[in-house]
Amino acid sequence: MRLHWSLAIAFVLIVWTLAGQVLPEVVPDQPPPSYWLVSVLAALLFYASLLSHEMGHALVARRLGVKVDGITLWIFGGVARLRGDAASPGTEAKIAIAGPLVSVVLAILFGAATLVLDVTSGPPLVEGGCLWLAASNGMLLLFNLIPAFPLDGGRLLRAWLWRRSADRYRATSTAARLGRICAFLLMGLGLLVVVTQGGISGFWLVFLGWFLFTAARAEEQQVMMRGALAGLRVRDAMTPDTTLAPGWITVGEFMRSYVPVQSATAFPLKTLDGALDGLVTLAQLSRVAPEERQSRRVRDVGVGLDAVAMASPAESVTSVLDRFSASEEDQMLVIDGGQLVGTLSTADITRALGGRKARASS
Repeated sequence: MRLHWSLAIAFVLIVWTLAGQVLPEVVPDQPPPSYWLVSVLAALLFYASLLSHEMGHALVARRLGVKVDGITLWIFGGVARLRGDAASPGTEAKIAIAGPLVSVVLAILFGAATLVLDVTSGPPLVEGGCLWLAASNGMLLLFNLIPAFPLDGGRLLRAWLWRRSADRYRATSTAARLGRICAFLLMGLGLLVVVTQGGISGFWLVFLGWFLFTAARAEEQQVMMRGALAGLRVRDAMTPDTTLAPGWITVGEFMRSYVPVQSATAFPLKTLDGALDGLVTLAQLSRVAPEERQSRRVRDVGVGLDAVAMASPAESVTSVLDRFSASEEDQMLVIDGGQLVGTLSTADITRALGGRKARASS
């Protein structure tokens, strides 16, 4: 799980709003420290609710065979990072609905706790905190069910359109277009609130609309790119016959002897006995200060095999795209039968995609 730095901002705003406004209005005449204590606990439980919502997506995705890279929580909620797309509209719908179902359960549980505390005359501030958590999970549910891709409601819409048209990419385009429309409406509503009422709530709506707009566009581009790359194998896009370069020589010697004669931006490295040892890029070499190039070894500048993504020639390009995120150098070694047969970069994929489009149009 990853925690974005923006969570700290959201946490302060939530606690400040609860302790300074919401709880004093719902439960007046309580000691100020009690307001702050309950507000902190309520904010932490709300973050746990966000995590549970995303865990619902992740667990169902794994059960249905979709790999999950992890969960990221940030200022606007959470995101379950799925590797690849659902295989069918039914799978897409099941993954999308899992999060809202968790929010329904949490809203009911916190609502029931509020009723029990009310009937038993429990601590009024705790009751107020549970009421806020029930309402917050309800709002989280309603917000996520807005048919604005890539929110859960937008993914459900895409699954329905996909089932009707049998075309994942057309469904994605339509759902993303509606998502952008919803984003513009949110931004417009936010600006209207700022102009007519002032306050921070209007700015939140503007930021939220901008987030939806950029997320819908990015997700649509990613899905469309995967569609364009369908059927393309690593062997079709890779740079073949890559020569292993010595990792034990100095950067200065390497840049004089190897870089000028190799039309490459990445160089797989070998040990003295010829074993594959890692990778160095032209960008890494160029960052070495001129006065250090005669003393630093190439291997010390590059990265080891444990930090380089790998693929086989027979794999589809779409199945290896996510491995670039784990490779800081945006390069992948192509291994066949334990032997290096080439390298693959995002530039190679872009070039292969351009060639495919050119052949299709001719």
